[in-house]
Amino acid sequence: MSRHSRLQRQVLSLYRELLRAGRGKPGAEARVRAEFRQHASLPRSDVLRIEYLYRRGRRQLQLLRSGHATGMGAFVRLQGPPGEPGEVGARESVPKDAEGPRSPQEGAREPETPPGGR
Repeated sequence: MSRHSRLQRQVLSLYRELLRAGRGKPGAEARVRAEFRQHASLPRSDVLRIEYLYRRGRRQLQLLRSGHATGMGAFVRLQGPPGEPGEVGARESVPKDAEGPRSPQEGAREPETPPGGR
């Protein structure tokens, strides 16, 4: 087995530090493992991306070590209709007639003419 490069040693060290810092904080260890597994297939030649992720991990480590962090979570987009930016979670079912007008013209009515014609 070949020796690890400096960057590989730094990443492995970061992994261990994140796991240690996440002990006792709900979701932290699982999140750390999931993040590292997700990026494990990055090619060794993609140094810029690896360094970016390393710096991001260092910032997360600082946050975890601070006394204010009680856990570690992730924002997850649940399966829903595509093209609706900012929607997180499940949609509530709303009856069609309760939605209101879909466009400005749809809800517009002709102005009523007063009885005197004015």
